[in-house]
Amino acid sequence: MYAIHCMNNISTVGTDALASAGYDFVDDPAKADAWLVRSANLHEIEAPQSLLAIARAGAGVNNIPVERCAERGVVVFNTPGANSNAVKELVICGMLLACRDVIGGIEWVRDAVDDPQIAKRAEKAKKRFAGCELAGKRVGVIGLGAIGAQLADALIALGAEVMGYDPYLSINAAWGLDRRIEHATDLEQLLAACDFVTLHVPATDSTKGMISADAIAHMKRGAVLLNFARDALVDEQALAEALDDGKIARYVTDFANPASANMKNAIVLPHLGASTGEAEDNCAVMAARQLRDYLENGNITNSVNYGRVDLGPLVDDYRIALFHQNAQGVIGQLSQVVANAGLNIENMSNVSRGSAAYTLVEVNAPVPEEAIERLAALEHVRRVRVIAPSA
Repeated sequence: MYAIHCMNNISTVGTDALASAGYDFVDDPAKADAWLVRSANLHEIEAPQSLLAIARAGAGVNNIPVERCAERGVVVFNTPGANSNAVKELVICGMLLACRDVIGGIEWVRDAVDDPQIAKRAEKAKKRFAGCELAGKRVGVIGLGAIGAQLADALIALGAEVMGYDPYLSINAAWGLDRRIEHATDLEQLLAACDFVTLHVPATDSTKGMISADAIAHMKRGAVLLNFARDALVDEQALAEALDDGKIARYVTDFANPASANMKNAIVLPHLGASTGEAEDNCAVMAARQLRDYLENGNITNSVNYGRVDLGPLVDDYRIALFHQNAQGVIGQLSQVVANAGLNIENMSNVSRGSAAYTLVEVNAPVPEEAIERLAALEHVRRVRVIAPSA
């Protein structure tokens, strides 16, 4: 069976599922067929040639060299949605903390703990911590993926008016949203209209620094900004200036760094978003399931560098997994090599993502070593795997 190395502590709910299926866990990453990872930085780690896959127990993959893996035929998985409820609940907590100065009130009580007149003084002091209600406020949700969509629906239930913005929203995802969620056609429209703005997009070249000085200028004076996605989405110098000026009333973030920790009127949390026991269990189980389906069947689900392929479970036949550039003629050459080996193609699926393509072919008999070598020698081919049915 396959060998797995855990780059971080992974919930035993996930690792036990692999162990019970016969997988070995090894201490040396160079001896592993696949890695399980959470936050470990893999950019400076040289992966062995034998590495087949990396599964991130979480959604973000900034710590993984995704493109480099694609070039070597290493599939990178993530677990979108597995931790979305945990993040959703914490974002709502952050909004409520921004609405009402609960933290200030708690600190006032701690300072007055030895005062026998604390109850009487509290009646006078509470006005400074009163704040406002979330119901009736307009909340802008930027990014309507697994977390953003759940959050938007929950905010509707809490009585808020919700405006969503996501230029990449799929039709299926749109059908799942509450019909009362208003659709913003551009980012500036949302920023100008909302009392609260919350970020739920990945950090990519197109989204880094999206909350810039110019974006902040479009926001309502006294608005609240929440960032539980990635700190790179925000121009922190521009934001600090906006907080000092009062343009932005509060900044609530899950990313503690020297800039955010020193901002005026900022509520900074130590990256608690997906840290619940339930979320860690869900991510580990999902990562383990996806790894196993790929290693044993060649199927790919929730990969960030290769498209989705699913031929179902492997029963009696054999499968050839071909990683290649998305180039003309590769499928024809593959079919010819298979035919020359006297094999019949029973099923096949091919999908590309950018320049990376993956083809999974099911054949009716064992694949000769000579055929494997010919496939590996084809132009544009990055990797060849042959998957045999389990005994």
